[in-house]
Amino acid sequence: MHIVYIGNPVLREKSEAIKKFDDNLKTFVKELTSIMYKEDGVGLAAPQVAVLKRMFVFDDGSGPKVIINPEILEKSKELVIMEEGCLSIPGVYADVERPEWVKMRYQDVDGNVHEELFEGYAGRIVQHEYDHLNGILFIDYLSPAKKMMIRPKLREIMKGKILK
Repeated sequence: MHIVYIGNPVLREKSEAIKKFDDNLKTFVKELTSIMYKEDGVGLAAPQVAVLKRMFVFDDGSGPKVIINPEILEKSKELVIMEEGCLSIPGVYADVERPEWVKMRYQDVDGNVHEELFEGYAGRIVQHEYDHLNGILFIDYLSPAKKMMIRPKLREIMKGKILK
């Protein structure tokens, strides 16, 4: 299992809900978490390893967390700008405006349902990873001028030249 990069059509597809909470899922979660840490990421969604399932893992510095079948219930009206990057778009970073916090309902690896408010850095990460489940990338939020500026880097990545 490995990370897929921009240009791979799987990154633009919508993921399916997870219905089976079994040992295979637990193994997948361990592998996904391992890849995230190996690549020095703070989050990794299943579509980023070409698995179209609605789940992601992340670590905002307080330990790994697994989010399965998430739905955003509420989001702040206040928007904040922070720099984002993505393991599927290596070497590209840009400021992105997002809600300051989100309230999310999700399941854990055992299928238990949780509701949690994610704010600050964690809020930023879960919104970025949640987007992956819907085929959305952080570069989609950029202005046309900024997209033009990063286009040469994107072309290099699509040609197989990984920029870190």
